[in-house]
Amino acid sequence: MGFIQSYRLRLQRKRWRIRAFRKRRELKLIANRTKLIKPDDLFLFCTQRNENIRLPYFLDYYRSMGIGHFFFVDNDSDDGSTEYLADQPDCSVWSAKASYKRARFGVDWLNWLQMKYAHGHWALTVDPDEFLVYPFCDTRPLRALTDWLDASSIKSFSAMLLDMYPKGRLDAQPYQAGQNPMDIAAWFDSGNYTISRNKRYTSLWIQGGPRSREFFSEAPEKAPALNKIPLVKWDKRYAYVSSTHMLLPRGLNHVYDEWGGEKASGVLLHAKFLDTFGAKASEELERGQHYAASVEYKAYVERLKDDPQLWCKWSERYINWRQLEILGLMSKGNWA
Repeated sequence: MGFIQSYRLRLQRKRWRIRAFRKRRELKLIANRTKLIKPDDLFLFCTQRNENIRLPYFLDYYRSMGIGHFFFVDNDSDDGSTEYLADQPDCSVWSAKASYKRARFGVDWLNWLQMKYAHGHWALTVDPDEFLVYPFCDTRPLRALTDWLDASSIKSFSAMLLDMYPKGRLDAQPYQAGQNPMDIAAWFDSGNYTISRNKRYTSLWIQGGPRSREFFSEAPEKAPALNKIPLVKWDKRYAYVSSTHMLLPRGLNHVYDEWGGEKASGVLLHAKFLDTFGAKASEELERGQHYAASVEYKAYVERLKDDPQLWCKWSERYINWRQLEILGLMSKGNWA
């Protein structure tokens, strides 16, 4: 990359950080427990809206993994989730009634909180329907992974978003609060993925899976991106550019090995497709707060009219992380 482009990216990162600083005014503090943070705590950052039914399992999952403190931005919920989070002893909560879209889909809000609180900490940024799976996660806590990353001088860790779905109708089995969503959405596509490279940010761009084949079959290039870099050893100079798909400085996007072999990576099990999905899709389409004029949610609502079943004869039932590694969806790299 030439000097001019490198300079432009530095300016862009500065703009994102200034923008995040300005957007802090849109955040209203609901519960601040940051004084309880320990120097080596692992952090989780999340924006959410009306996800009360998902939060009990989400919090338990990541607590058991070793997250020490949760940072939530609630975008004008009315289902009691704000109050629920405010009552949790390891959560700090902010409310934002402003436009999710104009905050770059929540990225500005989280960039600000990460700038202010996460410097020097490992920070995991996920949605309430995303569950990180990493090598040896069945026997080793997240701290073991971050310690290894520190020892290896690795500052960012990638995880492919893997859409999970049930066998049969999406609304056939009601989801209950506190339930493991993968008890219902237990299936995934083992193939059907395309990978390209974003030259500007040197990041990978992955598309495919059930959303591509069922909701974007006529325009697969419009299917949602599945590449994510959710786990970062944060520095106040960093900034997410687009969700957790890519960051600046762009060296943080080098989460793959260009010279042969594989770098360690994980998977985010994406439990979007539960019986709550239809109502959620309609609500979000009406709000119009999502990327590209909510084209993704338009596709969902239109296709849901036909009661689609995402399961197909190539679907795989989820077992564990080793299965995902065998299928080439994640890698333990040099971590043994």
